[in-house]
Amino acid sequence: MSAAVELFDLHADGTPPADPLVLAREWLPGDDEPERPQVTLGTVGTDGWPDARTVLLTAFDETGFAFHTSAASRKVAELAALPRASMVVLWPGSTRQLVLRGDVVPDAEESVAAAWASRSDHLRQLAWCNTDELASLPRAERQQRWAAWAAANPAPGQAGSWVGYRLQPRELTFWAGGYDAASRRLQYTRAGGGWRWQHLAG
Repeated sequence: MSAAVELFDLHADGTPPADPLVLAREWLPGDDEPERPQVTLGTVGTDGWPDARTVLLTAFDETGFAFHTSAASRKVAELAALPRASMVVLWPGSTRQLVLRGDVVPDAEESVAAAWASRSDHLRQLAWCNTDELASLPRAERQQRWAAWAAANPAPGQAGSWVGYRLQPRELTFWAGGYDAASRRLQYTRAGGGWRWQHLAG
């Protein structure tokens, strides 16, 4: 994840941006940057228990924070049952975190296609080949099938199972550690057509 120049210091005095996406854009890489952030996506399992996994944050704007996956994945079934999720962005080795909570909606077709086009060959092959059936085979056979598929499909089109979603946050919490003071959170919560913010203990 590339470093961004911070225009607002969470420890500084003064009024933060009225729109949390202004601050999010300072922290997150632009959508055109090929190195995508890895984020933890939390959902509620169909059994009622919390569930989480790491996904790539493909893009974000006023319509939400986008991620893409296989339609056969467990998270898709969980989101169909309860279309709400959380997302945690962690800057390893740094003292920053961003936590999102909100509703999840299907991503637009053009955004799904753009996400596919931006994926590496390896990730595209995963979308086609990463099945429970393949996972159950001995290692040598998995390797043989993987290599055979790659040789037969040098430029695969978009997998039919490739789907996308956008988390539309109702809450964004920016966390910053501190060396000369306690860590601090800046939490934004939707309030009507705008946002309400407050500082909280870290």
